[in-house]
Amino acid sequence: MNYVLLDRDGAIIVEKNYLATPAGVELLPGALKGLRMLQDAGFGLIVITNQSGIGRGKLSLETLAEIHAELQRQLAAGGVRIDAFYHCPHVPDDDCECRKPKPELVLRAASDFGFDPRRSFVIGDKPADVELGRNCGARTILVRTGYGRDFEAAGLTADYIANDLSEAARFIRGIVEP
Repeated sequence: MNYVLLDRDGAIIVEKNYLATPAGVELLPGALKGLRMLQDAGFGLIVITNQSGIGRGKLSLETLAEIHAELQRQLAAGGVRIDAFYHCPHVPDDDCECRKPKPELVLRAASDFGFDPRRSFVIGDKPADVELGRNCGARTILVRTGYGRDFEAAGLTADYIANDLSEAARFIRGIVEP
């Protein structure tokens, strides 16, 4: 099975700048449709997310689990399920190995699910997402949701640039079978 590795904030849900409550989970337009298209085509879906709010004391691991449960609940109402969530709880100054754009979380997911990251896609709205994809040999998609439009205007490039997850899903389905 091939996998699509997704950033959470700004790609699937509205960017809230340190989302710290499940009540703040709000799907972006096109997110549910795009994820369903990918899942229906046989792709696995994994979220890879930096969550420095934990290291900054803005939320706990328990709250993060509740946020992800709420996201799963909202997606399930539309027939979608994320296979797994991988997160980095550290602040950038910790210089850990699990913070995007370093590939540690992708390598863990690949080991856990038995896939080749080079046959994957990484979708996100920030340079760390695009660099993560490049660092693990995956194809990269920058979405213009979240901060994506601003980073595109500043010169960030990716293998493909999409307005939202539904456009990214159409692109992926058009070039590869799962």
